[in-house]
Amino acid sequence: MRRLRHLTGRHRTSSTNRALGLLLAFNAGAVNAGGFLVVQMYTSHMSGFLSLLADNVVLGNLALVLSAVGVLWAFLSGAGTTAILVNWARAHQLRSGFALPLLLEALLMLLFGLMGAITLTWHTVFAVPLTVLLLAFIMGLQNAVVTKMSSAQIRTTHMTGVITDLGIEMGKMFYWNRSGTPPAAQVRANHVRMRLYASLLAMFTSGGVVGAAGFKYIGFIWVVPLAALILALSLPPLMADLERLRTLWRLRRQGTAPDRP
Repeated sequence: MRRLRHLTGRHRTSSTNRALGLLLAFNAGAVNAGGFLVVQMYTSHMSGFLSLLADNVVLGNLALVLSAVGVLWAFLSGAGTTAILVNWARAHQLRSGFALPLLLEALLMLLFGLMGAITLTWHTVFAVPLTVLLLAFIMGLQNAVVTKMSSAQIRTTHMTGVITDLGIEMGKMFYWNRSGTPPAAQVRANHVRMRLYASLLAMFTSGGVVGAAGFKYIGFIWVVPLAALILALSLPPLMADLERLRTLWRLRRQGTAPDRP
């Protein structure tokens, strides 16, 4: 339990990065697969939307071009929001830099779980319902959090890079080192990385199964427990920063510049 309380804290270790990465990979798989049953789009796969954009520019399908632009913009905005929150927290010496975007993600997931059916009817200028943009924004938020906390070593919302890295390590594992090859020149697989990549794949896949089943048999409300978990993970650093946040809010209302490090 002590480890869980520190998963979203400012001070990072390899073990906390792995643990949080696995939990968020499960969440991404659940939201991505479950969301597909609702909107028929995998809202974390930006490569697919770039291809959709390119194809339909040629085909002249303006509606699909707009939808691809909208999803790409929403994902970029989510990632950018994470960068703003993390850097703002760092500038003000807060412990909750990674917890802030996860708090926002949890709140948006709650909105999706409680009002998802309604947002399906809210049309946008991008020719897709608000639900699609909301899911893409959430995935952008989450992917940027994990990228920044792990120095770009872990991804959770798409598995192409993870599968590639796992394949590279498997290639190293089966590589035949000729007898007499000096130890420093031998090709060796990194088994720690292999376990991490395999675990991320397993969590994303199991999350996808849970997400698809949840949407099929329960509906939007099944997202609420996932949102509650992310909310619980984000709260400890935020509670530790509560007094500091109150001070910053008071100074902002008074128009006084807060102290900077």
